[in-house]
Amino acid sequence: MKTSGSMKKSELESCASAVNEFLISNLDGRPKALYQASSHYIRSGGKRLRPFMVIKGCELLGGDIKRALPAAGAVELVHNFTLVHDDIMDNDEMRHGVPTVHHKFGLPLAILGGDVLFSKAFELLSYSGRKAGIPDSAITEMVGRLANACTVICEGQVTDIDFASNTKFPSESQYIEMIGKKTAALFEVSCALGALSAPDHSGKDVENLSSFGRHVGVAFQLVDDLIGAVGDPKVTGKAAGNDIREGKKTLPILLALRKAKGDDKDRLMKVFGSRTASAQEIRDAVRVVSDVGVDEDVRNAARQHMARALESLAGYGGRPARDSLQFAADFIVGRSL
Repeated sequence: MKTSGSMKKSELESCASAVNEFLISNLDGRPKALYQASSHYIRSGGKRLRPFMVIKGCELLGGDIKRALPAAGAVELVHNFTLVHDDIMDNDEMRHGVPTVHHKFGLPLAILGGDVLFSKAFELLSYSGRKAGIPDSAITEMVGRLANACTVICEGQVTDIDFASNTKFPSESQYIEMIGKKTAALFEVSCALGALSAPDHSGKDVENLSSFGRHVGVAFQLVDDLIGAVGDPKVTGKAAGNDIREGKKTLPILLALRKAKGDDKDRLMKVFGSRTASAQEIRDAVRVVSDVGVDEDVRNAARQHMARALESLAGYGGRPARDSLQFAADFIVGRSL
């Protein structure tokens, strides 16, 4: 017999499959190479956490997957658009075991493929949303909210770039504000769009689900940063201590630098941002980050945001979709290193 957890996992996979099918059917056209570039990451798989939250947010308020798919597809297209452009800015060659779009298809097609993802997102919301029976007033608000989220993501990305180029380290609150824009904005709008897709929603419902998504998004990035600092390469698919080598000023590294003393701090500072550091030096730095107890500090910060997220859903007890949203939240915080 399946456990509740395995049932929820199969639910996540079922939603991912429906979203993939919907997106692939909408990313088919000529020139073929353009659509191959735009759909490259989507075809390579993924958990589809943001679309899952759209779908379950809609179901929480009496909707179904048919009504939710246009918005679910739209947020996943925007997410993939940001991945394509992030990889170009970082000049990365691999993402989760597959070549990056610009590495496989060249820079011009990667930029244009990203542009297609961005414009298709709003096409799905507008045209497919209307076909799914969503009224124009709700579609107008959805388009406005998704457009605003895209702007906020860009603001967060530039702030992150500023952190990287500045010799000073940001404060913890500055860092949380940055990831609140760069990462949490898309989780927040995913949940808002889920509510707006439902046939019977109130302004308070949209506000509650937005709050849930915002705090889940912050928790997601905190755990992601922890994985980037001390994650097992066999699990993460990235080199050990990848964020340390690249000099990323993430919360785990900020906390480690604050807590480490003497030789340990010197070991960490020596390789921070050093592309020429040896594998052994990076391993030593990862051990320093692990030994000073950063893992528990960051997970506790993530749990605090998760508790605030779940408070936002307190009024929806007894609805199966609420349990599904909580499962997704728990899955995010519990991801292994």
